[in-house]
Amino acid sequence: MHRRLLIAFALLAVPAPALAQANPQIDYPGFAALTGDVAPHRASRLIPFDRFKAEAARPGALVLDARSKDAFAAGHIAGAVNLPLTDFTAASLAAVIGADPNRPILIYCNNNFMNDAAPVPIKLARLSLNIQTFINLVGYGYPNVWELADIVDFNDPAVGWVAG
Repeated sequence: MHRRLLIAFALLAVPAPALAQANPQIDYPGFAALTGDVAPHRASRLIPFDRFKAEAARPGALVLDARSKDAFAAGHIAGAVNLPLTDFTAASLAAVIGADPNRPILIYCNNNFMNDAAPVPIKLARLSLNIQTFINLVGYGYPNVWELADIVDFNDPAVGWVAG
């Protein structure tokens, strides 16, 4: 019995990163590297609200809202298309974005709104959906991503908020 306990404790002592890499369909080191690679690109792609609206009005531009379907249905920027981040795959992105991987894609999330109310409650800054969405889009091969940098009020008519 004592030997079984020692073996059990020894197995528990195996470092988590070693166990985490057992699944070849999960690549945390690859994600960490991608995050580092994307950081300078993202820094150059943060745009103020006026430019965001101007770019969104250009032919071929796509405003992508990666929040949940329910949050999108409860309210979003006019003209935005919804594809929840949890549904991102190569096929779902191609279906929404189209054949041109260089199509301009504009993104925003809850943390771009000062209201801190449904359907855009503020999230922890380091977990903002914009960060994850940007990394995922570039990781899937869409480099022409532009991110709203400003914090706006969804009650401001200039925002073009469509309430559900």
